[in-house]
Amino acid sequence: MLPAEVVRQIRRLQLRARRAVEDLLGGEYHSVFKGTGLSFEEVREYQPGDDVRAIDWNVTARMGSPFIKRYVEERERTLILMVDVSGSQGFGTRRHPKRAVAAELAALLSFSAIHNNDRVGLITFSDEIEQFVPPGKGTRHALRLIREILFHQPKRTGTSIVKALDFLQKVQRKRAIVFVMSDFLDAGFERTLRLAARRHDLTIVRVEDPLEADLPAVGLLQVEDAETGRQWVVDTGNAAAREVFRDRAKQRRNEVAKLARGAALDLIEVGTDGDHLDALVRFFQRRERRRRRR
Repeated sequence: MLPAEVVRQIRRLQLRARRAVEDLLGGEYHSVFKGTGLSFEEVREYQPGDDVRAIDWNVTARMGSPFIKRYVEERERTLILMVDVSGSQGFGTRRHPKRAVAAELAALLSFSAIHNNDRVGLITFSDEIEQFVPPGKGTRHALRLIREILFHQPKRTGTSIVKALDFLQKVQRKRAIVFVMSDFLDAGFERTLRLAARRHDLTIVRVEDPLEADLPAVGLLQVEDAETGRQWVVDTGNAAAREVFRDRAKQRRNEVAKLARGAALDLIEVGTDGDHLDALVRFFQRRERRRRRR
């Protein structure tokens, strides 16, 4: 039995996500993600304006007049949410910790998918695969995914995006819509990410807390790496030290952005102080504009 506060938190996310899907995201999601392929629907008589390449010559020969094959797009898709639950995801100095931000985005995406009769699966990872929930449908399934993101206790604290993507490739052979949610405080995953992006429609979601980008001038500050446990003291009263910190944070952001551009991936950047729904709406709008230009 889940504690009452846990149930209330999940229900709040459910209600907010449902409203967003009904008001904004349902149609956006449907239009910007392609189906998995084409399925045969019917053979009908050729009409002026039809594509001659669709003519079924066997039926045409039997009937003595041209007939064409009609196909429709298979709309059922699979959405895979890959969520980093390493030690750094518990950090947050604003409205939410980073893990809660990922849970809210996951709720919005899950209910968008279910609204369109798609399946949703979940991979949570640290430096190992923490949990895999195979793709499924329905509200109860979506609520389970949200619960697992928020309240599953990870066994490890490190991060391995490579292991997570390798696992994705093993369990999801068919093309899927994939969102990788992480702060990307990892290294050496670039090639594996590009390989995964060749098979799947993959989007990077980078989550950051404002304090990770800019330190306030509050004197000596003891900090701890949530993934390694290493501790050290930073003199935030030193302007040069704060500048070095800002430069390193900017470099990390630029590296992820450059990787996304190089691999032709969409990038969503969200913070623990922002409105994640707005970021998701802007993402859908970008994809829709790009789709219309093709």
